[in-house]
Amino acid sequence: MGVAEHSVSTFQELQRKKVHRYVIFKIDEKKKEVVVEKTGGPAESYDDFTASLPENDCRYAVFDFDFVTAENCQKSKIFFIAWSVT
Repeated sequence: MGVAEHSVSTFQELQRKKVHRYVIFKIDEKKKEVVVEKTGGPAESYDDFTASLPENDCRYAVFDFDFVTAENCQKSKIFFIAWSVT
C-alpha cells in the first residue's frame, strides 16, 4: 500500500502551515494507495469534521486540535484517527 504524494503534501500543509483543520483519507482500491478524500478549512470545528466522516465506511484522518493550557498558553496537537464502523 502506497501513499499518494498529494496526501503527504496535504498533511504537511496542515502540520506546518495550518492551512487545514482536518484531512480525511481513504484507500483507493484501484491504485492501492492512500488518497485525500476531504479537507476542512482552519475555521471548521470538530463537529464539522465528524459530520464529514461516512456512516458506513472506514477512513483515516488527522485533526489539528487547538486548546489553551492551565497556564493560559495557546497549544495545538494533531490527532491521528482511525474511523471504523461495525
